[in-house]
Amino acid sequence: MPSPPPDLLAVRVQDPYPYFAWLRRHAPAHPDRRTGRPTVWQISRYDDVRALLTDGRLSKDPGRVPGYVAGPAGLNRHLVHADPPDHTRLRTLVNSAFVPRRIAQLEPFITDTAHELLDRVEGHTHADVMGDFAAPLTFRMICAILGVPAELDNAATRDTLMATISPGPGLDPARVEAELHALLDVLIAGKRAGGEQGGTDLLGALVRASDDSGVMSEEELRSTAYLLLLVGHDTTMNLIGNGLHALLRNPDQIARLTAPQAGPGLVATAVEELLRYDSPVRDATFRCAAEPISLHGQLIGAGDIVSLLIGSANRDEGHFADADRLDVGRTPNDHLALGYGPHFCVGAALARLEGTIAIPLLLARLGPLRLAKPSDELPWRPARVMRGLAALPVVRD
Repeated sequence: MPSPPPDLLAVRVQDPYPYFAWLRRHAPAHPDRRTGRPTVWQISRYDDVRALLTDGRLSKDPGRVPGYVAGPAGLNRHLVHADPPDHTRLRTLVNSAFVPRRIAQLEPFITDTAHELLDRVEGHTHADVMGDFAAPLTFRMICAILGVPAELDNAATRDTLMATISPGPGLDPARVEAELHALLDVLIAGKRAGGEQGGTDLLGALVRASDDSGVMSEEELRSTAYLLLLVGHDTTMNLIGNGLHALLRNPDQIARLTAPQAGPGLVATAVEELLRYDSPVRDATFRCAAEPISLHGQLIGAGDIVSLLIGSANRDEGHFADADRLDVGRTPNDHLALGYGPHFCVGAALARLEGTIAIPLLLARLGPLRLAKPSDELPWRPARVMRGLAALPVVRD
């Protein structure tokens, strides 16, 4: 099997799409073998990724890979790392908070919060879309759903959370883990102290499920709180950042989206295209082979990790016409940015609603905008699963 050119490997964080195109063309099931580490198979074509997202031969249990630890120690017992029946049990506990009907009720709160954040930067010529808007907006939303106290809805809490998946230089992983455990313990203790009056929020409901019926263990409770805080914030933050970045590089699509005749239908279609074009989830969450799987003449061994490249599948020219072109009116658009099958993103409705509110408001309140530095100089966070900008500096013209 040919090896990818070194220049493709060197820029995978900043721009993974040429590497993904190489994989789809030359090595659709590509083994990454490194001494002392389990084999990781990179699966890059749309049809394969979609099929394997529902394939019962893949397991979500990291324990099937000896020595593999996914995320901070002690915080892996959540629905993303569970097979049925545990996955079914844990997902049922959180599903009710994210049904579209309940999420739709958040629209006024999301809109008011977005306006409040934009008020702070409207008089400025420069802004950082991530730090000034996308990060605080999305974190406030998931904090509201979970019932996180207002005093913990701040940049320090966000930084601690994000450091678990993309630690910055000089950060001590053990210290980050200890700070995160302390934060989660404070949140859970606060709900317990409130008893039946601990609130109608999701975290309070999970604590009561753990305490009253034992349907969730203490480790699962802490892990689930961590997971919901992280993905409820990170996925939508990346949708807003990646989406605006893509639009600023394609001003003709901004013109379509902001034209007087453009209606809410085009906005919704545009959000789906932004999810596809530069997906906030680059690789699907952890999976490994529970039994041998044959694919494209390769044999994936039991216990091997299988990396389903969502970002590559969403740019597969064999499935999407002009896959590398941003088209805010693209229909149909059966992208995989929010997953597929039993592990489809539980917060999909929230991500879509925030995107349809936040992106048009950004363009209306701050536009016309341009990037404050060349696109290839923007900093991307070095996370394996997620794809998102550390900063998105813009200038108001």
